[in-house]
Amino acid sequence: MDLMNERCAGLDVHKKSVVACVRTPARSGGSRRRKVTRTFATTMAGLVALRDWLGSEAVTHAALESTGVYWRPVYAVLEPHFELLLVNARHVKQVPGRKTDVKDCEWLAQLLECGLLRGSFVPPPEFRDLRDLTRLRKVLVRERSRQINRVAKTLELANVKLGSVVSDIMGRTGRAILEAMIEGEEDPHALADLARGSLRRKRKQLAEVVPGLIRDHHRFLLRDLLGTIDHLSRRIDTLEVRIEEATRPFSAVLDLLQSVPGVRRRSAEAILAEIGDDMTRFPTARQFASWARVCPGNHESAGKRKPTSTGKGNTWLRDALSQVAWGAARTKSSYYRTLYYRHRSRGGPKKSIVVVQHAILTAIWHMLSTDSFHQDLGPDHLKRDKARQTRHLLARLKKLGVDVHVREKPA
Repeated sequence: MDLMNERCAGLDVHKKSVVACVRTPARSGGSRRRKVTRTFATTMAGLVALRDWLGSEAVTHAALESTGVYWRPVYAVLEPHFELLLVNARHVKQVPGRKTDVKDCEWLAQLLECGLLRGSFVPPPEFRDLRDLTRLRKVLVRERSRQINRVAKTLELANVKLGSVVSDIMGRTGRAILEAMIEGEEDPHALADLARGSLRRKRKQLAEVVPGLIRDHHRFLLRDLLGTIDHLSRRIDTLEVRIEEATRPFSAVLDLLQSVPGVRRRSAEAILAEIGDDMTRFPTARQFASWARVCPGNHESAGKRKPTSTGKGNTWLRDALSQVAWGAARTKSSYYRTLYYRHRSRGGPKKSIVVVQHAILTAIWHMLSTDSFHQDLGPDHLKRDKARQTRHLLARLKKLGVDVHVREKPA
């Protein structure tokens, strides 16, 4: 097999150690490749020693598996000095029955020198930092939502039907009533008088659903839950300020992303953190969608097509795209709304929303590649495309068991 990288290394990364195998040309005119394996600690001193050793061996390329978060400090130390490939562990499985740390790093080095490894997309450091911030914000928002659901559950246990009258129990009215009940207020009319805005018209209904069977036990739980929610809200606000500072250099890219139907500031920040602003890493929009795992796969055997999943991909990006796609599908006079309902009749809502995600991601690739704002194709785009409309109608007729021969009408 042809040699692609003369001086390369394979790194098997663990929590406490890194096993490195270096493959270099043979010395003294020998025919066999020289192979040296060493083990280093993952402390800073150990990683510096690893870097210096690879440098002394004149290594140009190194490959390591994406094992949890353990690869990240190794990557950060070696990134400025070597050409690194972060590879998916599923793509470099060792031969069964021959599994050791030394064998793993030797196998990585051998695949790398033959050019058989495909590197994963690793964004620049500023986007890796932004990912940490947006992902932590998402985790905290989810946790706050769980705590709010616990508040609703506690109210139901106390037979306080506040949620049946107030749509947002953590809004101004809901929060005022909750705090009053925690302080011991039991007069239904006094609690109902705490209503704000349009809910003042529902004071009679509010007086009927409070205070229920609330006891000191429920007051303790509510006080603790509200304290947790306030703490999470403060942490989220702090993250928002930090994210705004981190995204300030990319404000133009955020403006482009927010021109897409369904994309708001938070979604734009999450998408930017996951894909970066350089689309040259993805030669085509199809490859970009394939990397994000929002394109259908093919599984055909004996003339029959079998259902396939899109795969896991980047779950954080998929989550952001899912929210954006649902927002775009609800946008009136939008191409994405028409696209969603076109496919929903055939594949259901879940499959059709993936189609919308694919279309949005394709649009984002073109927007960032050409530095242009989004231009909606319009709700009648599919009807204007005569060839597409013809294929669609013929497919529906074929599904109904009707065989049709098409002949172009003379002009």
